[in-house]
Amino acid sequence: MRAEVKKLLTDIEDAISNIDIHLEGRRVFDEFVDNITKRRADERELEIIGEATNKLLKIDPDFPFSSARKIVNLRNRVFHAYDAVDETIIWKVIIKDIPILAVELQQLLLL
Repeated sequence: MRAEVKKLLTDIEDAISNIDIHLEGRRVFDEFVDNITKRRADERELEIIGEATNKLLKIDPDFPFSSARKIVNLRNRVFHAYDAVDETIIWKVIIKDIPILAVELQQLLLL
């Protein structure tokens, strides 16, 4: 595995870990919605995941993340349309999509 790819995967792994830190290990939607610091911190982690994924796609357009294009699109939405970010969508990504990405990431890191 190229060093650049390994670094990007590690950045994604760190961002996923940081999401759990920001949420203090709890997955409570009301706590997330009511705490702007948690929301903004997690949005930033999703931006990092999206930017790293975009760089991976530039290295290999067929990079094996099942939702790579969606990840990049979310990053663009959070970054460029910050005033139209729906916390329900962000929450869905955190609860449903990030665990899938984490599994795919671990499989790649074992190669």
